[in-house]
Amino acid sequence: MTYLRVSVTDRCDFRCVYCMAEDMTFLPKRDLLTLEELDRMCTAFVDLGVEQLRITGGEPLVRRDIMTFFKGMSRHLDSGALKELTLTTNGSQLHRFADDLAAYGVKRINISLDTIVPEKFAAITRWGKLDNVLRGIDAAQKAGIRVKINAVALKDFNDSELLAITEWCKSRDMDLTWIEVMPMGDLGNEDRLGQYWSLEDLRSQLAQSYTLTELSERTGGPARYVRLEETGQKIGFITPLTHNFCESCNRVRLTCTGQLYMCLGQEDMVDLRAPLRASESNGPVSDAIRDAISKKPKGHDFDYSRQRIDGQMSRHMSHTGG
Repeated sequence: MTYLRVSVTDRCDFRCVYCMAEDMTFLPKRDLLTLEELDRMCTAFVDLGVEQLRITGGEPLVRRDIMTFFKGMSRHLDSGALKELTLTTNGSQLHRFADDLAAYGVKRINISLDTIVPEKFAAITRWGKLDNVLRGIDAAQKAGIRVKINAVALKDFNDSELLAITEWCKSRDMDLTWIEVMPMGDLGNEDRLGQYWSLEDLRSQLAQSYTLTELSERTGGPARYVRLEETGQKIGFITPLTHNFCESCNRVRLTCTGQLYMCLGQEDMVDLRAPLRASESNGPVSDAIRDAISKKPKGHDFDYSRQRIDGQMSRHMSHTGG
């Protein structure tokens, strides 16, 4: 395992309909790891061989004083122990922090964006403003940070924007990855089965307008890539349902409360907060990490095949960090 995803908060300033219920109950702040504890925890993982660190949420940039954490992690980039420090964000706060992120060694980011139509954006995020995200993209690119757009494929929502989003990303020199909606958490009144748009269908539609060439490239993540010959774009597909990617998984996920999930699609986890707080030394937590990794499962439990939400994870995506 060389890739660690760390959720620094379960809070978010959006309420995307495939991710959260509108009336979310968030964790008490006292349950979260402090920024100092997050630093210690991530350092323990780096000392054990983690080379890629992705910061997530919720929305990571709403965590108070989060730049002090990025500044602390930059020392591992400077030493060469960490090869990449990056984050996934909704982009709403990015205009405030892009310059600092670049200064602390962040060279690329993923921005979650499912539509480029302002009214649809407001509807799917429930109260987000597309202009703020676009301002964040401008700031990131001005700071020299490479931007990739992550779009969740949603039936009867953004399927009509497939070509428009593709061309928009091309015009701004941004990579694009499509993601199948995953069965995680109670969404209240939202019908998750109704949201599901298979990427096989998406890809077939894309092939009607472009020539798709398979790429062997892997970035250490679950995406499989094609090149659009007419534009030269690289398009990624993350398909936990139509084609699982478990055989190449090299990552684990740490929640903002110190729980380590060895698989996004399994409920098994190990509590690392207790050993971290039990000693000022990182020895106990390092031992717990080694033991946890030995229990990493061979595959996930996502499944829509029975047209029921069997295999659904009870926790929300925002808790684990995607």
